[in-house]
Amino acid sequence: MSNSTIRSIVRWIHIVLGIPVIGYIYSPFDQIPNYAPATRFVFVPVLVLSGLWMWKGHVVRRLLSKASPQPDAAGKRLPLQKLRS
Repeated sequence: MSNSTIRSIVRWIHIVLGIPVIGYIYSPFDQIPNYAPATRFVFVPVLVLSGLWMWKGHVVRRLLSKASPQPDAAGKRLPLQKLRS
């Protein structure tokens, strides 16, 4: 999948899941308990994650694409005495 397709999918997820949150905010007060669990535990977390992904997703992708350092990489470093001479 291309980056523009992924960006478009995340954007539409963000827009579509924002609609129930707007309904939760503007619904009559007596109907709020009906929507509260879904809004608190599904819609808002997904909105936050998709918003963060659209904002800083390029940084996350860059960090994940870098190869992780080898566990024995510290042992391959030169001792300080050899660096000074």
